[in-house]
Amino acid sequence: MLLTKWPSIFYILKKTKVEFFYTLVIALIVSVSTYRVDSFIPNMPINVPAFLGTAISVLLSFKLSQSYDRWWEARKIWGTIVNESRSFTLQLQSFVMQGNDLVIRQLALRHIAWCYCLGQSLRGLDPLENLGKYISEDDIKKISTQNNKPLALLQLTSLQIAELKNNGKLDIFSHLHINTTLTNFSTAMGMAERIKSTVFPVTYRVFLHLMIYLFVITLSISLGVVKPVFEIPLLVIISSGFFVLEKTATLLQDPFENKPTDTAMTTIATNIEINIKQLLKEGEIPKPLKPHSFYSL
Repeated sequence: MLLTKWPSIFYILKKTKVEFFYTLVIALIVSVSTYRVDSFIPNMPINVPAFLGTAISVLLSFKLSQSYDRWWEARKIWGTIVNESRSFTLQLQSFVMQGNDLVIRQLALRHIAWCYCLGQSLRGLDPLENLGKYISEDDIKKISTQNNKPLALLQLTSLQIAELKNNGKLDIFSHLHINTTLTNFSTAMGMAERIKSTVFPVTYRVFLHLMIYLFVITLSISLGVVKPVFEIPLLVIISSGFFVLEKTATLLQDPFENKPTDTAMTTIATNIEINIKQLLKEGEIPKPLKPHSFYSL
């Protein structure tokens, strides 16, 4: 997830280098054509690129808004997971009868594993990575056969909670409260999976990209009376604003793709682990993850 720090200029250039290169090529071609084959290049009123620029601004505004909505919804989902995770641990400690500390610890650690597993799964990485620190080999074997590993972990927790109720270690009303919390975890997971599986319309991005290039071409023709030494840098600077905003919207629209702009699921899961282990009075508590230069994992 991006922080308030200014991102590296090299990161921005890396993401837009192709667009800058094409803009430079277009500017050079139009400039050379203007001086070599002046009769072939029509006179382009400045109103044409001005109109295109206005239309592109409206389309970019819509795309940025929709992309940010997807990104913000993803962050709210993980905010809900943080709140429910704290509540889940407190419910276990207050509802389960005394003398079952080992069971409470097992359930809490499995939930920590679920947080990491969900983040890895959404990013398309190995969902079982490092889970051996929190759950048993038997649990790993049980969930490894299922496609949805986070859902399998929730099932194990749900079945163990039901076993506590059946054994008289959890009354029915407490069971209902904890079951509601588990349902909230499942709902949050489903909402995140919906964002992951629902793509932003590709045709919209392609159409907007082509319009920006059309704007570059018309603006380059309109600036034909300007000397190339001034025209080319001016054209690159003006068009770069559109390209950077368009690339920003494209990166924000996919908040679970293991990029600097995605939701900081690893950092959030680590904070959840710290909170839960402190509630359990564990001895080994991890330190919060340090952010990178301009983003956190």
